[in-house]
Amino acid sequence: MTSPVKASVEAPTTVTPAEPTGPTADGPRAAPAERTAARRRRARWHAGVCLAVLLGVLYLARRHWATLESGAGRLAGADPGWLLLGATAAVGTWAASALAQQGAVLRRLPGPRLVAAQFAASAANHLLPAGLGAGAVNLRFLMRCGLPTARSASALAVKATAGGAVRLVLIALLAPACPGLLRLPHLTPAVLAAVPCALLLVAALPLTPWWPRCRRALTAVLADIRALHTGPARAAALWGGSLAFAALHALVLIAVTRAVAVPLPPLQVALLYLAASSAAALLPSPGGLGTLDAALAYALTATGTPAAAAASAVLGYRMLTVWLPLLPGLLVLGVLMRRKAL
Repeated sequence: MTSPVKASVEAPTTVTPAEPTGPTADGPRAAPAERTAARRRRARWHAGVCLAVLLGVLYLARRHWATLESGAGRLAGADPGWLLLGATAAVGTWAASALAQQGAVLRRLPGPRLVAAQFAASAANHLLPAGLGAGAVNLRFLMRCGLPTARSASALAVKATAGGAVRLVLIALLAPACPGLLRLPHLTPAVLAAVPCALLLVAALPLTPWWPRCRRALTAVLADIRALHTGPARAAALWGGSLAFAALHALVLIAVTRAVAVPLPPLQVALLYLAASSAAALLPSPGGLGTLDAALAYALTATGTPAAAAASAVLGYRMLTVWLPLLPGLLVLGVLMRRKAL
């Protein structure tokens, strides 16, 4: 018979840890951490690009300070009637944006809140790069209206696609009416040699992990576009709002150029705005800050406009579309968030 004391002092049995049956660090639990790390890397990249762009803007502003000062003085004496017209057109851009957003979804959205969300989104867009501010505000608004996250993101993509297509069509229509106005800048041999190298580098990137997601997103956007075009009212709202948005922004610049006595025909100013804003969209600066200003100034001076007059036109356009509405837009954003409309 075994003694209880002897049984208690026997060597303990070595227990081998069991294989984990749930999600491990290499399983589903790692996915949120990987997505968070990827978002942080993208945020750092965007912040780096924005910082580089802003430093470039500050350098150019310091270098051309006398021109900016002269342009600001010329803007102070601008025609108030034309500036009032430009301000009215700037207000209309928010209604046009709301119309295009309504056309991008099948569900009926609350009209006043939709316009207020576009106003708030325009202010948030000037604080974050690459349209992230406006995209985040509109995404939250659509989700609060009952749309799923994927459907809300698809609606934003549909609206952006329509806006880009409208700009390209307008450029194609206005370019023959203004022959010789759009001229590409002079490219050095080094830049020309860098273009094919960059294309080869992009082609060599491992796109396999990203292609399924891009294909699913593209398929969803195309399906939404087809569904929207089954209803004439939705299609008219989408394309009409996108057209009005681009035309009203061009009208703001036309009114400002008239206010500061820039001798350019309205069609030429509209074409210059469309080309400059399309080029500025390639760099993810907050609200096009710096990139759009430089592109507009370059486009205006390339037509023979004096530098001071071009600076006053750019400053006036920014005053009406960014600086004056910025604080009220942020206040509306705070109200919408407090009322849980976002």
